[in-house]
Amino acid sequence: MGTHSIYPELLRRRVRVLVVGCGATGSAVAGGLPHLHQALIAYGHPEGLHVTVMDGDLISPTNCVRQPFSRFESGHHKALVLVNRLNLFWNLGWEALPEHLTGKEPLDRIDVVIGCVDTRASRAVIQDRTGGSSTVAYVLDIGNTSDSGQFILGEPLNQVNRPSRTRLRSVFELYPESVDASLDDDGLPSCSAAEAIEKQSPFVNQVLAQHALALLARLFRYGNISYHGGFINLQDGCGGRLPVDPGVWRQIRRRSVVAA
Repeated sequence: MGTHSIYPELLRRRVRVLVVGCGATGSAVAGGLPHLHQALIAYGHPEGLHVTVMDGDLISPTNCVRQPFSRFESGHHKALVLVNRLNLFWNLGWEALPEHLTGKEPLDRIDVVIGCVDTRASRAVIQDRTGGSSTVAYVLDIGNTSDSGQFILGEPLNQVNRPSRTRLRSVFELYPESVDASLDDDGLPSCSAAEAIEKQSPFVNQVLAQHALALLARLFRYGNISYHGGFINLQDGCGGRLPVDPGVWRQIRRRSVVAA
């Protein structure tokens, strides 16, 4: 088992983060990022984070069951409501993009992409946009089923991440089925509050978000990590870690199903 060291330049300048999706998981991640920003400043980081939140969805009454939105906000863009709230409370200048991530143009001027999407098709777009000539350093993917899920930090193959034995494998490589859009369901939203809770337990998204943020905090605090993801099962009350280990990566490729 090995360790992964952070890109030194990310400790010397502002870290540009893009959160894709601000549903139950994405809103929990976005809500925790100001705490990470403050922690980095306290650790001596020169500028902390600059975050952009992207989501083209509007708030619906059903969203108010598991997501931090009010029924009075129905009809407004999730990204705008969430980022405005964070900026007002924390005195930040973070940005909102009220649109979905689309296209194949490589992302640049972004260091960390946090994918909080609920379809394989959306995850495939993130794969396309962070590969090739992109300059994204890390992709942190978070996915879940009704009461379990995973968070995986990877280095996508692109302009800055060259092939190597120790490069952190992304969710796209470890779990190829995670970007197979043919495995998606109909994608229809829950039509009632009861159905929304039945499809996903109330706290699975927050648990995964906190573990993912703790991983980032450890990477920035100590400069290296010995694990780059994990798996949580709230039904059994257990979890597991994903070590930085090429042998484990090879085993995973042979067997596994990832949460959408």
